[in-house]
Amino acid sequence: MQDSEVPSQGEPAASSVVPSPGGRPRRRRAWLAAAVVAMAALVALRVLHHNPPRHEEPPQVVGVAAATLGSMPVTVHELGTVTPIATVTVLPMLSGYITEVAYHEGQDVRKGQFLVQIDPRQYEIDKEQAQGQLVKDLAALGQARADLARYTRLHATHSIAEQIYVDQKYLVQQYEGAVKTDRANIAQFNLDLIYCHVTAPVAGRVGLRLVDVGNFVTASSQPALVVVTTMKPTTVEFSIPQNVLGDVVRRFKPGAKLPVAIYDSEDQKQIATGTLYAISNQMATATGTFTLRAMTPNRDEALFPNEFVNVTLTVDTLHGVVLVPTPAIQTGAPGTYVFVVKRDDTVSVRKITIGPGNGRYTVVQSGLAAGERVVTDGLDRLHDGAKIRPASAMEAAPTRGTKSAAGARHPPAQDS
Repeated sequence: MQDSEVPSQGEPAASSVVPSPGGRPRRRRAWLAAAVVAMAALVALRVLHHNPPRHEEPPQVVGVAAATLGSMPVTVHELGTVTPIATVTVLPMLSGYITEVAYHEGQDVRKGQFLVQIDPRQYEIDKEQAQGQLVKDLAALGQARADLARYTRLHATHSIAEQIYVDQKYLVQQYEGAVKTDRANIAQFNLDLIYCHVTAPVAGRVGLRLVDVGNFVTASSQPALVVVTTMKPTTVEFSIPQNVLGDVVRRFKPGAKLPVAIYDSEDQKQIATGTLYAISNQMATATGTFTLRAMTPNRDEALFPNEFVNVTLTVDTLHGVVLVPTPAIQTGAPGTYVFVVKRDDTVSVRKITIGPGNGRYTVVQSGLAAGERVVTDGLDRLHDGAKIRPASAMEAAPTRGTKSAAGARHPPAQDS
């Protein structure tokens, strides 16, 4: 048996810990993990504290116009109806057959012009009878007056009874009454003969034919013989609200000629002009309106009876007022306002008080001065302090070329 080798006391003992062959790679991986964590923390820190680049909002292209001093008509625009001065329905005044119709449908006639003839023969016979009765009664009256003269002389000498003298006086009076009746009958038959010869009561235009030769008519019966309507001049009736009446009356009573412009039913074309003619004497309680009437010459007969038209009454004219294009005026939370353009091409909201307008321009009573610029187009995305760029002439041309009907009617006069 071999003895085991025992170290001698003079030699150091060998270590009992044997180093692991995988120790160095583990330390390397730990360092790599720590480096990755540090880099990730650095990246996260930079991301959290990174400020993104600021992009300025580009200026918005808008239409701009300057507030100006000018004149603005104060108008009332209402719906009206053409109402002729006279529309006469000619009815027969007596009975008879129509023997002649002298008018043509739609013909212009003058006052007194012959229109229709009713058979006059019966009335001529009646007139002759009345004339014969008059001759008879005149003769009786003459005889009675002669007898009265003789009885008067005899009565003076008391040669006849008092009763005979008195009866003769009454007999003369009876014949005088009969003569007056005969003359009245003759006048009546003369009038009937005039009624047989029907003439135009007013100058105007006749309507469609209503009777023909051979028709039998009776006094005041329908259909009428003819309808005559005065075409020129004519009037237009329209109603205004009661809150406007005071201004109209204040201008109308001193004798001012308030002009009236009349437009077609589509409110696009002016067809006549006139002046205020009359104001009704009472209000329509159902609508709270007053009826007015305007007179127009209608020389070209552009207005027809009972036609619906649009009426613009000019009540007054304001001079030297601030005017802005109507599209510049906005309504919202601040009330009525405009976007005012500042010198640095930014806009600010300006609250204003407006007055009358005509569709194209509006009066600014307070809040804006003449010469200040306001935005008229491209207001959808604007806000207080927004940057803008006024549109060039080429870009603004379509906006300026758009006119409303009301604006075309009443362009404001610019004061110099």
